[in-house]
Amino acid sequence: MKKNDEGFVRVLTRWDILVLSFGAMIGWGWVVLSGSWVQSAGTLGAIIAFLLGGILVTFVGLTYSELTAAMPKVGGEHVFTHRAMGAKWAFIASWAIALGYISVVAFEAVALPTVVEYLFPNYKVGYLWTIAGWDVYASWAAIGIIGSIMLTLLNYIGVKPAAVFQLICTTLLALVGLSLIGGSTFAQGAPNPLPSFIDGWGGIMTVLVMTPFMFVGFDVIPQAAEEINLPNKQIGNVLILSVVLAVLWYIGIIYGVGSALTGEQMANSSLATADAMSAIFSSPFAAKILIIAGIGGILTSWNAFFIGGSRILYAMAQSKMLPAWLGKLHPKYKTPSNAILLIGILSVLAPLFGRKMLVWLVDAGGVNIVLTYLLVAISFLILRKRESEMERPFLAGKSPWVGWVATILSAGLILLYLPGMPSALVWPYEWVIVLVWWIVGAYFMMQMPADTHVSYSTDLEEIAE
Repeated sequence: MKKNDEGFVRVLTRWDILVLSFGAMIGWGWVVLSGSWVQSAGTLGAIIAFLLGGILVTFVGLTYSELTAAMPKVGGEHVFTHRAMGAKWAFIASWAIALGYISVVAFEAVALPTVVEYLFPNYKVGYLWTIAGWDVYASWAAIGIIGSIMLTLLNYIGVKPAAVFQLICTTLLALVGLSLIGGSTFAQGAPNPLPSFIDGWGGIMTVLVMTPFMFVGFDVIPQAAEEINLPNKQIGNVLILSVVLAVLWYIGIIYGVGSALTGEQMANSSLATADAMSAIFSSPFAAKILIIAGIGGILTSWNAFFIGGSRILYAMAQSKMLPAWLGKLHPKYKTPSNAILLIGILSVLAPLFGRKMLVWLVDAGGVNIVLTYLLVAISFLILRKRESEMERPFLAGKSPWVGWVATILSAGLILLYLPGMPSALVWPYEWVIVLVWWIVGAYFMMQMPADTHVSYSTDLEEIAE
């Protein structure tokens, strides 16, 4: 184990960061939302949406790979944008991705009691209140709260235990998901499936705006760059591999669900992925297995974004953009313990808002994630021009065209969230989440001192060759 100047310990291997990134991207969302994707756009329409989203993320991932290999410092986007555009833009990019990460953590805290409800339909007792037409019960919320506390403690005690936990859960999840994909290829399809396309491009765009939230996770790798024991060039290679694997995963799941269920079955299903598994293998027990594995997906995503979210808050605090107590490392565990505790508190609160929070968090987090992607792509272009002599162990092409494509696609996707578009953010719920987050961000930005600083260099000799 090797320690860098800030005290982080380099313990993450190639497999650690691959499963960290891939597990973060596949998570649980495909179990909860795959049915709605097919119903919104049709099977082929949803596949096209994820292909387009995957193309965007691949180009963005290439810019991340080059910049991460050149500047392997904790904070990722925070470091890239600060070097290219200065402190204010670094704050905007970092604050935006922080909402993206924390929204995923909160999403999983709501998803966990949702899956338990599928396994034990009558466990809800202790009515609390109704939010957006959905009744919140104490027993339902308690499942998410307990899960939040457990994940907080796991991340608090060290990144390596969290990585081992990630490997176990991702392996379980991948085996069951591949069974669904493989089974759908050979099983007899549903007699009356939904059309290949529903609502044309409008349906495709409705699904497309969800894809940034589904693919977010590869960018956890640069957040933990100072904890990776791997040559810099290989960090970029692993990042891109994880993106490609996630694109193939989502396409396979959409095909499996779309081909296994009729339109009526999908409309009446609370978890279409589980019902598709049951139909493919002609066994309700198969659905239970998928749900149990799906809990592993909740935990992989939840775990990864605890890591990513806490590291971005830590980096911002180290740069004097956030209160200094968020920039403290635990003296024994070498984790940003205060940042982890803050995210844990927000995760504990999320289940109290009920199941409707799932979609609100997807969209509110998604637009902020894409904003950060746009700023990273622009930073890539600026640094290619201004610092052409920078050492780049991973090179995303000889010309900057990758950055231009990532910039154009990211900017275009942001437009889909705006009022007047078929897939605009929902008022008031989704807009309130975004506006409150940025009002708080504006306060911190105004408090930001003039001497904000980010260290770009790293001791490359400390990284395994």
